[in-house]
Amino acid sequence: MIIITGATGQLGSRIVQQLLQRVPADRVGVSVRDTGRAAGLAARGVRVRRGDYTDPGTLAEAFEGATQVLIVSAGDTGADAVAQHTAAIDAARDAGARRVLYTSHQAAGADSLFAPMPDHAATERYLGGTGTPFTALRNGFYAATVPHLLGQAFETGELRAPADGPVSWTAHADLAEAAAIVLAEEGRFDGATPPLTAPDALDLKDVAGLLSDLTGRTVHRVVIDDDEWTARLVAHGMPESRAGLLLGMFHASRRGEFATTGSTLESLLGRAATPVRSVLHEAVTASRTPA
Repeated sequence: MIIITGATGQLGSRIVQQLLQRVPADRVGVSVRDTGRAAGLAARGVRVRRGDYTDPGTLAEAFEGATQVLIVSAGDTGADAVAQHTAAIDAARDAGARRVLYTSHQAAGADSLFAPMPDHAATERYLGGTGTPFTALRNGFYAATVPHLLGQAFETGELRAPADGPVSWTAHADLAEAAAIVLAEEGRFDGATPPLTAPDALDLKDVAGLLSDLTGRTVHRVVIDDDEWTARLVAHGMPESRAGLLLGMFHASRRGEFATTGSTLESLLGRAATPVRSVLHEAVTASRTPA
């Protein structure tokens, strides 16, 4: 049985849907914190059990009978995230899974300037030391982040943000499909995959150009001071620690950490990856839809 964690989340839910197009439902199980949210999957014949990284005792039952377990990375950062990942890895190994998969990142690295990246690197190191075959899916940076960086660009014609660098923005849907393919074709990758990214890396100046084209109104890229940007976030209610974490994304992109691209994702999919333009088109459409 193939077990997917976080199966009601933005990535996990898409992976389950893609996997069900490739394997029978009775071969798929999900581990979720709230089983009620997975009622639709249960109705389709998927095994639904409660599993919570922060309550490792629940994972033994959730992973029972697993041949493969896909661990979707936790939303936390730092020691808490790594502890949750290692608890899930241990539970998968103890359940007898012959392969453990993990949603890592193309920029995973111990010296990264963006806090989640050292967590991914630590999790990969732990996986490598378990003795169980594993696959770390080196996903590109989620393109769904881009609309959240636009600020008031639609209203003001200015995309105001700290200095940045190119990022290989990659769609959740593409990465979910790739994960489902890797699960259905067990053993396709051992260890860390090549970068699973869209073929192009764009910075926010490029994004402003796309917005200009899509909206018919010139959008200027305006670089603002790091402190000004974080102060604005805090003034709008964001915790200072969270604002600082997000600023690290800009610092890392300036250093080129997210600029890597590759052909592996498109080769897996057998088609072109979803361009950032499509993600922005949805954002523009949403901005024009009455509330």
